This record gives sequence, C-alpha cells and structure tokens, in this order.
Amino acid sequence: MIGRILADRYRLVEQIGVGGMAIVYRAQDLRTGHSVAVKLLKPEFNRDAEFVSRFQREAEAASKMTHHNIVNLLDVGMDGENRYLIMEHVQGKTLKEVIRQKGRLNPTVAAQVTIRILSALQHAHQNGIIHRDIKPQNILVHADGHIKVADFGIARMANSSTLTRGDSVMGSVHYFSPEQASGQATDVTSDIYSVGVTLYEMLTGHVPFEGDTQVAIAMQHLHSQPTPIEAYAPDVPPAIRHVCLMAMEKNPRYRYQSAREMAAELRMALEGRTNEMQPRLAQVQPASAPRQGVSYNTSGEHPGVRIAPRRAARQPKANLRWWLVTLLVTAVVFYGLYVGGMAIYEKLVNSVVVTDYIGADVDSATREIQRSGLKVEVVEINHPTIAEGVVVLQTPLEGETLSKGDTLVLTVSKGPTAMAMPQLVGSSLQDAMKVVQSYGMTLTLVERVVSPTVRADYIITQIPEAGTACKKGDVVQVTVSGGVNYVPDVMGEDFNDAIGHIALSGLTMNPNIQYLDTDTASQHNKVAAQSPAGDTAVIQGTQVTISVYRVQSMLHRQRIALDLPESDSLVTVRVTLTSTATSAAANQVEYTVYKADYPANSARKTEIELVNPTAGEYVYRVYFNEVFAYSGTVVLP
Repeated sequence: MIGRILADRYRLVEQIGVGGMAIVYRAQDLRTGHSVAVKLLKPEFNRDAEFVSRFQREAEAASKMTHHNIVNLLDVGMDGENRYLIMEHVQGKTLKEVIRQKGRLNPTVAAQVTIRILSALQHAHQNGIIHRDIKPQNILVHADGHIKVADFGIARMANSSTLTRGDSVMGSVHYFSPEQASGQATDVTSDIYSVGVTLYEMLTGHVPFEGDTQVAIAMQHLHSQPTPIEAYAPDVPPAIRHVCLMAMEKNPRYRYQSAREMAAELRMALEGRTNEMQPRLAQVQPASAPRQGVSYNTSGEHPGVRIAPRRAARQPKANLRWWLVTLLVTAVVFYGLYVGGMAIYEKLVNSVVVTDYIGADVDSATREIQRSGLKVEVVEINHPTIAEGVVVLQTPLEGETLSKGDTLVLTVSKGPTAMAMPQLVGSSLQDAMKVVQSYGMTLTLVERVVSPTVRADYIITQIPEAGTACKKGDVVQVTVSGGVNYVPDVMGEDFNDAIGHIALSGLTMNPNIQYLDTDTASQHNKVAAQSPAGDTAVIQGTQVTISVYRVQSMLHRQRIALDLPESDSLVTVRVTLTSTATSAAANQVEYTVYKADYPANSARKTEIELVNPTAGEYVYRVYFNEVFAYSGTVVLP
C-alpha cells in the first residue's frame, strides 16, 4: 500500500502501526501538505459485518469528541473496498516506547501523565463512550510532551471470542479489567482499571500479570493480586501506590467510579492531602455499619476497612507521629512536584529523530523543526535549477538523533543567479505553462489566431522574447494558433443539412437560432443568413450563427410537462431539441426552441409548447438557469 493515494488526496508514506483490526499509515494530505495518520481496516475484515460495525463506531465516537488529550478525527471514507479513518498525526512516541526506553518513570511524572489520560476519558465518558482498550500502546506522547489518547472504538473485543482472534487483538489482555476477561458487560470502571494497570507499568516498568498464555494472564486479572509496587519501585509514595491499587480493585464497586474522581485523588496524593483521600474498600462493608472514621493504611497495604468512633480519643504520641509522617510525605511530594514538573518534558521526550526536509518549503520546514524542539539555522545559496525557498541540503541528515535545543542547519536555494526568458515559440500551450511555472512566472494567453502553418494550441509569438532577462513573478504574454477551418456556405440549405455540414467542418453552431417569418412555402426551414460567411478562414471551434425562414402555418407543435424547481427567485428556463433522425454529425447539435423566465410565485408544475419547423422525433433537454436539469423524448407530428 505504500505510495498509494486514497480518495485522490492521501498518499500513504509509511506503515506506523498494526492493530487487531486495522493498519495505520503515516500519509501526506496532498491538499494541505500536512502529515496525517490513516487507519485502514484490514482487507480480510472488509466483508465482516461485526468488524465493519466496530470500525464505523470508532468514527462515530471520534466525531463526538473534541479534547486536547484525544487524537482528533479529520476525515472518514472509502476508497474502493478500503475503509479508512483520517486522524491527526502525532509526531512522537507511544507511552509504551517511553517506558521501554526509561525502564520506569518518575512517580510524579507518571501521576501527571495519568491525570491527562483521565482528563481524556472523562470527556469520552461524558459523551457516552467507553474506550475499552486503554494501554500504553494507545497513549501517544507528542514531541513537545503533550499526551494524546488514541484508538477509540476499534478492536474492543470484550467477549470470550476475543481469545481466539489472534495475538494482535490479545495484546490488550495485559490491561483487561476482570469483567472484560470474563466476558461480562463493561462500563466506565473498566477503563479505570486499565488506567490503573497503565499507571502500575509506568511506576514499575512491569505489567502486573505475566503468563505463558493469554488465557493464563486473563485468569490472573480475575483471581490474583499483582506484585507489590514497592517490590519494583520502593521510592513510589504510598499515596500514589494507594490510588493505583484502588483503580485495580477486582470488584468494579470498589474502584473509583469516574475518571474525574481518580484524577482528583492523584492530585491530592501529589499535593500531600492524604487525609482527604478515600480508603480502599477491599471488602464489603456491612450495610448496618457506621461509615464515619473510615481510613486507610498509608503503607499501601490496606487490610480492608477499619471502623473507628468519630470521637475516639487519640494518644499525644500518635498525634505527633501522624503529623510528622504527614509533613514528611508533604515535603517529599512537593519536592517531587517541583523536580517532576520542571523535568517532565526532559524525562519523556528529551531527544528528537531528524526528519528529511530536503525538497520542502523552508517556511514549513522551519515551523516543523521548531515545533519538535530544535533550533534552525538557514544558509542560502543560488541554485541553477531549484526554485527559491526550497531546502537543498540539511545537516544532520534524516534519521540522526539530536537533543532538544540542538541546531539543524538547512541549506536553502535562492534560485538561479540570473534568469533568461525561455524559448516558448513552437511549444504547445500546455508545455509552455509548465516551463513558465517552473521559473515562478505567469503565462497569459492574449489571443488565438488563424494559422494555416502552425498547429492548433501551439505558440506563435511571445512577449518578452526568448533570451530576455527576467525574474520570478514576471508575466509572459503569448499568441496561440487556433489552426484554420473554412466556414461552409450553407445559404439556402435545409436547416438539418446545414447543421450537419457545420458539425462536420469542426465548427460549432450557435444554439440560439434566429427565425424569419415568410409566406413562401418553398423557403420554409431554409437558411436565410449565416455568420461568418461561407469560405471564411476561422480558428477551429468557431461558432457559426444562422437564421432560418419559417412559415407559421407549417410549424409543428407539441406540449410537454415542465417541473420547475423550488426557488425564492426568478428561474430562467431553456429547452433545446436534438434530432434523432438526421446524420451522426447533425444529431449531436442541439438548438434552443423555448426560453422564458418564471417568477418565484409561478406554479411549479405546468405545460409548455415546443415549436419546430420540421416534424420528427427529438430529444429535448431542460435547463434551469443554464444548468441541465433533465431530458426526455418528444414527437412533433
């Protein structure tokens, strides 16, 4: 598919991802020049109603959402049997790639990334959309550190049949909620669980459950507890561990009930407000039990629910110890906020892979480079063939890695040192236009003239002449050959014979026939006048106007129905006839037999009378305001 153009607009440049049901390409929008992501449904699923329906649901879901942390949908369509979605192209890495590169993320950075994921999900949930496939592979980290959630609605195989669909679909099993793993119905809390797993992986560098088979991993989501976070990362604050594990509760009732709720808890954890955080209800609380005084163990190993009387007395040492722990946690969190907030950009994407800018416009290349975090230095040179403003060379080359703030040097063409007007005389008009455009100039056609020696559409003269000094933006005026045709002399001929002769001469006929009334029967339907006159040399395609005698008593008439369009203004109606019985050349000529204006308040359905000098079968064509509307066949008796 690389190199293919979809819908005459999107050129596929490279494959950048494969999902359970779709292949994702980076493409160039030929209309705007921008990079976009094209998601193509795999060919084997084009006729599978279930997969097509899921693909369409993604488009519907994406169309309902506009959020700075969600990848935007730009276009939807089909090219042949290929169903595609056009998405915003996010230049950067997936969160999975960042985790692999870093091993694990700073806890403050991980919490901040999670808050942004939750912000996107809250927007989706408010629009009635459950993602069902949250995982680091579907979280995109832009080159400027911005977080985007992708893949709403595709490959969301939450039922048991998913387990046999293949590895590409089963890749999500590490992040399945227990209810997804068991094929039960899902809701917003299923997304919360997957966010918890994603946060766990950011904090530890590991997924919570591993196994030899996909089913084994799914069973662990149902029945096993993950390895404690502190076993992999003892520096993770207890409050952040608490939020992660509460999001990963097996029972959906004990998780956070909304993305907003989980995000608020993470902010409390970052700000040290641990006394305001919810406990982990690891076991069902009896309905009769009082709820006051519920707390959680800040060690992160919450044993369940602890009930304490609201007015229970506390020992002074316990109070002092509690305040010391709170102050210590607060100091650590604020220090982490300071360091993590300043360093999130550096820690997530502190390097940039250089793109190929050779052949690009310097302005667009500069904007893209600066957006990636690099500096630009432009060196200009004259180039004999490359137009002004186009990148000729770059240092370093494509594929090399730079740190943010490094400089990329672009060598840009200033165009040739001096330009001489090219030779256009003797060239076709089409070729001359290409040559002039390559020089940055504009070609203007002054006149088409009769020429028996120069082929039609070839240039006879040019101003300025070839070799004259010129510059970008100049206008070139040319005279072009129209070839030569001789107007046939049709004076006195029958009308049908005359239009045949005109058509065979390579000329066109003015459809507006001029009629001259007469009482001489022998002159009926004969040509009374023509312009240009017979044997006149003219350019090819010249229009010939004729006048025809008619005797009123010898005219043939027929009425046809007219369906006027609904309109708030005047409608001009024109009806033409084309004979079906004359020669092959003549029956391609249509001429006007009726023309009238209808006000806005006219009846939409009416009848009109067609009048013609000769009888026979004709094709009539109806035009409203000179736009073709419909046609039919009529017999004039």
